[in-house]
Amino acid sequence: MNGTAATWSTWRELASVVVASQNLKKTISVALIVGTAFFAMNQLGVIMAGRATALVWLKTALTYLTPLFVSNFGVVSATHRPAAARPTTEVAT
Repeated sequence: MNGTAATWSTWRELASVVVASQNLKKTISVALIVGTAFFAMNQLGVIMAGRATALVWLKTALTYLTPLFVSNFGVVSATHRPAAARPTTEVAT
């Protein structure tokens, strides 16, 4: 990146915005901080008690993935630019 925020209007550009290092650092940081707080509140007691099941581990993964997706949604929403106006072809009737 050259100091300007990347924007997107096509799927290919969207992918490059999501994986841009400045955005990836922010979204992963959010996922780790928020995910860890929620994990500690919701799953840590069960795991520490030795009662973790496959469902608990699935919930743990979702505990981290949810804030990652939400923060990415924020990045995607904030960086979207409308596609350039396409010329319309009108048929004379």
